[in-house]
Amino acid sequence: MHPEVRQDHPGNCPKCGMTLEPLLPELKEEENPELQDFQRRFWWTLPLTVVVTLLAMVGHRLQLFEMATQSWVEMVLTLPVALWAGWPFFVRGVQSVVNRSPNMWTLIGLGTGAAFAYSVVATVSPQVFPASFQAMGRVAVYFEAAVVIISLTLLGQILELKARSQTSAAIKSLLGLAPKTARRIDEHGVEIDVPLTHVHVGDLLRVRPGEKVPVDGVVVEGRSAVDEAMLTGEPVPVVKGPGDKVIGATMNTNGALVMRSERVGSSTMLAQIVQLVAQAQRSRAPMQRMADHVAGYFVLAVVGIAVLTLLVWGLFGPEPSWVYGLVNAVAVLIIACPCALGLATPMSIMVATGRGATSGVLFRDAAAIENLRKIDALIIDKTGTLTEGRPAFDRLVAAPGVQESDVLRLAASLDQGSEHPLAEAIVKEARSRGLPLSKPESFESGTGIGVRGVVEGRQLALGNTALMEQSGVEVKALLPAAEALRAEGASVMHLAADGKLMGLLAVSDPIKPSTPEALTALRESGILMVMATGDGLTTAKAVGARLGFDVVHGEVQPADKLALVQSLQDQGRVVAMAGDGINDAPALAKADVGIAMGTGTDVAMNSAQVTLVKGDLRGISTARALSEATVGNMKQNLMFAFVYNALGIPIASGLLYPFTGWLLSPMMAALAMSLSSASVITNALRLRRG
Repeated sequence: MHPEVRQDHPGNCPKCGMTLEPLLPELKEEENPELQDFQRRFWWTLPLTVVVTLLAMVGHRLQLFEMATQSWVEMVLTLPVALWAGWPFFVRGVQSVVNRSPNMWTLIGLGTGAAFAYSVVATVSPQVFPASFQAMGRVAVYFEAAVVIISLTLLGQILELKARSQTSAAIKSLLGLAPKTARRIDEHGVEIDVPLTHVHVGDLLRVRPGEKVPVDGVVVEGRSAVDEAMLTGEPVPVVKGPGDKVIGATMNTNGALVMRSERVGSSTMLAQIVQLVAQAQRSRAPMQRMADHVAGYFVLAVVGIAVLTLLVWGLFGPEPSWVYGLVNAVAVLIIACPCALGLATPMSIMVATGRGATSGVLFRDAAAIENLRKIDALIIDKTGTLTEGRPAFDRLVAAPGVQESDVLRLAASLDQGSEHPLAEAIVKEARSRGLPLSKPESFESGTGIGVRGVVEGRQLALGNTALMEQSGVEVKALLPAAEALRAEGASVMHLAADGKLMGLLAVSDPIKPSTPEALTALRESGILMVMATGDGLTTAKAVGARLGFDVVHGEVQPADKLALVQSLQDQGRVVAMAGDGINDAPALAKADVGIAMGTGTDVAMNSAQVTLVKGDLRGISTARALSEATVGNMKQNLMFAFVYNALGIPIASGLLYPFTGWLLSPMMAALAMSLSSASVITNALRLRRG
């Protein structure tokens, strides 16, 4: 909760009383001991809470006991709840006083402690109270108020701890990407698998097809296509050969590589991304700091009013003055106990998240709902966010005198022997058009440049301009068309048959059908639209211009996206980041609101505060509308809670007694507290109807 608090062992934060969390979680799954403890306390004492509450509500009607005896029964049943289940809250309340950091635990401890202590005295020594406090044969007790507050607080803590545990899921997902071992080649050429922690800078490592690259380094032997989508967002595997850099945790697809390690351990790109995500998650919103500051003064004010009530009544009130003072001080603490305040935002959030889920929008926390309505800058990744995230056939251009169907049929026939994603897109398009494909009589793959083969007795070559040069094929006739396609962000392949150019085939990452409509709605809301992608600048500008972005950034790394978020925040903007890849995770965590595509990686979703389940950007507008409604609802709830306190505390303290003769007994204080909670819950449920 407080990033500046550091210690070398587990414990509670001295400022807010919450449990401290490790800076970097471990990959192995561990049950949160505090969560287990709270669950045990909650479930074991919940039946006692229910029984005490029922006795308080209907015990006088059932007449199971004499009323004085019922007080003793309620006290005995309350003891385990107050002294065992609620013990952590009292400890935190005491710590808040010792550390001079008043917080909500101070009020919870004082409120429940006061209700319990008052009720114990009323049960054990009812004679110390004036006759006016007698009701139905006993002095009114408020054990039910104490146990209900404790049980509700335990339940809230259980839900909060479960939600907080998800914040480390992003880092655990990142840590799980790295392979556990590497295949090292020693000076004698012998290969042996070693733990990743045993790899040093300068080691030669073999990366076989289908294996992950163990660490960052450079290729010294072999050629292969490496899938870097999980880190760079590039949808198409990148061909790597001698001298090319490779990144740890990326996937080697079809060829064997020998690499030399250059960065290991905490120096790898993956480790740096882990650090960036962890650092961004530990950062704290200014609004939260302000809320803590206000809460501290609120707690002090309530305690001060209770003490003043006790002293004024004890010194100047009618006899028995100190009894009046004690009862009225207890009433102040009970009515000020932050049940309604504690429910005001969680109830709205609970209902809003449920409604959002039915609309395909998942919120991770209350801060996301609060902040989403305020965003005035939106950074969007391209691959998988604006686009589908997978190569698809775009179009083809046939040479003069050549049928388009012949170009696609021959290219697809040849590509049947290739597993490259671009080839899969071409074959899929041909089959969707119902074109008959022939089996290649021969097939040869030239890594990085294209493929050759014989189909229907014709010598075919399909690939880039380098392959055409090797094959002696003239491409000038279609050069303008090729450049135009590349300017639109497409990958262009030439098809030649028997040394003559037949046409061009373009494969691209298509823009999602819903993207233009979503961006138009967001732009009309006055939001600055920024695109940031790891793709080349030419592709980025082409897509950005087509979609009407205000600012376009290409060839950006994870750290660059994070810096872009920070830069906009430094300008005073409230920034949202939308992305789907691991490379987006640090920026998603740092942004005021991180928005992940549900069709993307788990790391992105775990780093973001909002997930669009269907990967549809139109969900952002839906989420913003829900944010507006929810924040309005929370303000109404807080108003209800404060109105009860504003009206109840003066009456409970006896401020109006000289003028009206009104006093608010602890029983009425508990009723007012219950009514304020009921009003908050009822109002929050209105969000379900929109």
